[in-house]
Amino acid sequence: MTDKPGFSLGRILPLLLLIAGLVAFFALDLQHFLTLDLLKENRVALKHWVGDHQLQAVALFVVAYIVIAAFSLPIAALVSIAGGFLFGSVDGAIWIVIGATIGSSILFLAAKSALGDPLRARFGARIKTMEAGFRANAFSYLLLLRLVPLFPFWLVNLAAAFTGVGLGTFLITTAVGIIPGAFVFASIGNGLNALFDAGGQPDLSLIGLLSRPDFYIPIIGFTLLSLIPIVYRAFSPRKAKAETAR
Repeated sequence: MTDKPGFSLGRILPLLLLIAGLVAFFALDLQHFLTLDLLKENRVALKHWVGDHQLQAVALFVVAYIVIAAFSLPIAALVSIAGGFLFGSVDGAIWIVIGATIGSSILFLAAKSALGDPLRARFGARIKTMEAGFRANAFSYLLLLRLVPLFPFWLVNLAAAFTGVGLGTFLITTAVGIIPGAFVFASIGNGLNALFDAGGQPDLSLIGLLSRPDFYIPIIGFTLLSLIPIVYRAFSPRKAKAETAR
């Protein structure tokens, strides 16, 4: 006798992973490690702990990022900066990419299975603007949406699931497409080390950050990333056609 499709383990496993991740996130009190003030006040202890417990530190960070990406919690940027502070620009970016890719994949699989119907009913209308692009060339379009944040990260995850994108395509485009942004945020976090090492009360305002040369490159990179959607919309083929039709 076979199980009913609606209750098969394969359909509910992504949902179970989401629940387990959320429980672990709050059980480990990871939400309390998400402020720059905490990094500033405990930077020496945190650095020593990470140095003495490298594997545990990486595991905790990746688990936290998986939960953040899976539930689309609005703290990804701050956690990315913390990753750069704790692990450095390159290693921090690597752990960010791994956590974000796994977390978004869990949401992607959940949208394809147990949570598909309610999520489609709730967000289906917002996804229609992306359907044509996914159906034309799923790989290129999804990679573009990862590199160019035209839509919210979580919404792209759902759109990919609802338009039949394969898991392999989703994994590759997500992992590759988020590398630039991950490196920029990790670089900003890595720059905090020099700022904190200077002693006193560091100025974390934009003017204060721009006064230090070690922040120039990541800030400029972040600014350029922020401008990409504007440039894309200004010179998109759709706009060009509209201008020609006038």
